[in-house]
Amino acid sequence: MNRDCILILGGASVHCKLVRAAKEMGFYTIVTDYLPDSPAKKIADKSYMFDVNDVDGIVEMCRKEGVNAVLTTHLDPCQRPYQQICARLGLPCFGTQEQFFKLTDKHAFKQMCRENGVDVIPEYTEADILSGNIDYPVFVKPVDSRGSRGQSVCRNAEQTREAIAFARRESSNGDILIEKYLGHADEVQVTYFLIDGKAYLTRTVDSHRGSEAEGLGKVVLYSISPSKYTGEYLSDAHHRVVQMIQNLGIRNGPVFMQGFYDEGHFRFFDPGLRFPGVDYEEIYRRVYGIDLLKLAITYARHGKPEIVSLPEDGAKLNGGYAAVLFPTITAGTIASISGTDELIADPHVVSYLQRHFPGEQIGWTRDVNQRVAEVDLLCRDRDELAEMIRRVWSLLHVQSLEGTEMRMPLEHLDI
Repeated sequence: MNRDCILILGGASVHCKLVRAAKEMGFYTIVTDYLPDSPAKKIADKSYMFDVNDVDGIVEMCRKEGVNAVLTTHLDPCQRPYQQICARLGLPCFGTQEQFFKLTDKHAFKQMCRENGVDVIPEYTEADILSGNIDYPVFVKPVDSRGSRGQSVCRNAEQTREAIAFARRESSNGDILIEKYLGHADEVQVTYFLIDGKAYLTRTVDSHRGSEAEGLGKVVLYSISPSKYTGEYLSDAHHRVVQMIQNLGIRNGPVFMQGFYDEGHFRFFDPGLRFPGVDYEEIYRRVYGIDLLKLAITYARHGKPEIVSLPEDGAKLNGGYAAVLFPTITAGTIASISGTDELIADPHVVSYLQRHFPGEQIGWTRDVNQRVAEVDLLCRDRDELAEMIRRVWSLLHVQSLEGTEMRMPLEHLDI
């Protein structure tokens, strides 16, 4: 079978752009996950119902279909199976088993950070809880947490014990973390893309969470790039983070890290050998004319990138400002969503990705499930960006079956 055939592991909305990019490059596209109506499956050339963890079944299918490239780029559960499938098929992969372990297991990640002089969040043990040797509040989460699931803020020992049980139920291996809660600190993110062992900083982010009073204290409502801490990060932490990535031996592909800016320290808590799960690559492409997804696809097929370098100051967006917005909704059944056509037509809107649709019943989960959409913006300066963020919230309306507004207000904007 003489064709370029790529398997996209995972069929979520965020994978649709991978399918589209691969098709533009002439690939025959196959998507697999366990859901029959995954968005990416609807636009792929072919789809299968293999769970991403069914490595044996997927490998057999790939050999039957003549798959000569495998890729996944945005979601945690797909990362380790992706590496295992590539290894079995002898295909290029962003990382090794060890590298994916250290960038998916939070205990291993924090230990690696300590060994490389990269700051992390102080943590406690269950013995500390029992002995009372703890400074509340604390944050309890599964070691493999994703999308705010299984996470709790605790202000006393009873809450912490309940949170530990909750986190274990949400963890794939029962392992948890108990960390000092840094709710007062600003949340930051950094993303790198490596080409032949050189790490290029492509994104810095200030993430703004919802209010704790509404139960959204762990949910990011919007993020701004470049981060206001970009200069300080470059002078203080960047070189240590890059050295850590290079010491791990990663040569090509994306690496991202979430953390907090805490009184002069960049304390990281969550990594990934992948892109963050948003459409920021399209913002980067619009600014620099470089499609990072297509670079990743080229690497998946040929084992080498198609270009030799990226902009050294790519995170600064040539002086522009970008935002990724996540309008949130209350519990209820969605009757209608309006304002989307006007939003999509606005030239400042780089991407609009709807996550919930009319007819869906939304629970009050207080995690990423409260997000009705993702809206990506690119503007010339901070003032224009602030105006556009307010415009998004004013245009987008989500009405319940009872006729009430489900879209929650944007009470505070910090740019």
